[in-house]
Amino acid sequence: MRRIALSGLMAVALSSAALAQDVTIQTAQGQVELPAKPQTVAVYDMAALDTLQAMGVTPAGTIDDILVPALREGAKDAAHVGTLFEPDLEALAGLAPDLVIVGGRSSTQLQTVSQVATAIDMTIDTDLLPEARARIDAYGTLFGKEDRAARMHATLDEKLAALKKAAEGHDDAMIVMTNGPKMSAFGKDSRFGWIYDAAGLAEAAPDLDEATHGQAITHEFIAETNPDWLLVVDRGAAIGEDGQSAKATLTSDLVAGTTAWSKGQVVYLDPAANYIAAGGYGSLIATLDQLTKALTDSPAS
Repeated sequence: MRRIALSGLMAVALSSAALAQDVTIQTAQGQVELPAKPQTVAVYDMAALDTLQAMGVTPAGTIDDILVPALREGAKDAAHVGTLFEPDLEALAGLAPDLVIVGGRSSTQLQTVSQVATAIDMTIDTDLLPEARARIDAYGTLFGKEDRAARMHATLDEKLAALKKAAEGHDDAMIVMTNGPKMSAFGKDSRFGWIYDAAGLAEAAPDLDEATHGQAITHEFIAETNPDWLLVVDRGAAIGEDGQSAKATLTSDLVAGTTAWSKGQVVYLDPAANYIAAGGYGSLIATLDQLTKALTDSPAS
């Protein structure tokens, strides 16, 4: 009997030791060593929440107001621990997380939440596709989901290949973000620039000013550039603001004369996926599917 009990204790000890093993992952701040398979995780970054949900990891805590509809259901039981810009440290401490993940808009709170628990910055920057892949690998290693991560990469490869094929025979595009009545255009080195590379579409307007919020443009600029495709992100819709829609902002005689508008080659990209959760796995897949369908259905295809 004593031998069985000791055997059981040894098994538990070995299991605990395995769980306590550290892993090294890549973050936005460099390589970090962490205990593997954290059990209680708080997530302040929507791209991270997106990829973790796709990987089958359910965070114990996240922000109060999730603006990405596709992510709400999977986080419905998570404790509310503040907002993207203002963590609720009391609620976070009450959760007692093993790990806190920040990124993007919440990355400035890294030091603040580090007062409560170990925290990492998983920001995805303008080199979106390679960094999104790096985050998949990091989460796969951290949560012991390497096989799942490999399948996610394979699906992403398939979607990218399908988009490239659908884009064959199409020329150029302009990515425009509207914010109420205002418009900005984004080039290859911007937050949305990955789309040009992923689709293999040329920039209709090269040498744009790559400011954080793009280069302010007018209807005249769009008319003079005359893009084959207009890819549009509605910032107001992404953050839940009432106001002028992207379509209303773009509608004018000048824009109506462009190839994109006259051929029905205007794509209103999912605003939350591309503005709030950009680089998250589900958001990436949804955007690739949307673009592939639009390009495939175009008369020019």
